Amino acid sequence: MEAHVVSCERCGRKNRVPSTASGSPRCRQCRAPLPWVADADDNNFADVVEKSTIPVVVDLWAPWCDPCRMVSPALEQVARELAGRVKLVKVNVDESPRLSERFRVQAVPTLMVIHDGQEVARQAGAAPAPILREWAEQALSTVVQKSGR
Repeated sequence: MEAHVVSCERCGRKNRVPSTASGSPRCRQCRAPLPWVADADDNNFADVVEKSTIPVVVDLWAPWCDPCRMVSPALEQVARELAGRVKLVKVNVDESPRLSERFRVQAVPTLMVIHDGQEVARQAGAAPAPILREWAEQALSTVVQKSGR
């Protein structure tokens, strides 16, 4: 199981955050929510994304794509700001052709919010962090309305 090391925004402690888990990650020291960023591909997408217990922002990107490289830090900022509420998962479309085909990706970056295995929102193209956060929060409110939570 792959894991990223994340520093807690509140206390600074470094924490290992696995790509799959139930719930959402919290700091081992102060219990603050941690940003959850993971990678997925054709082989582990179901475990990393579709089985997630919280909504997932999926970034379908390519290494040769300049807008993809520009939007990545903005998405990571959104993941930090919405820690505990979303999981950010990055999918390299060049290495995951089945996912690219499944989601009919015609341009990169393509961003989606997936909850309970279902696509809730989609956006193509790069945008600054405030726009991406607004888009993600709008999708999260749709999830809350549908689930009644």
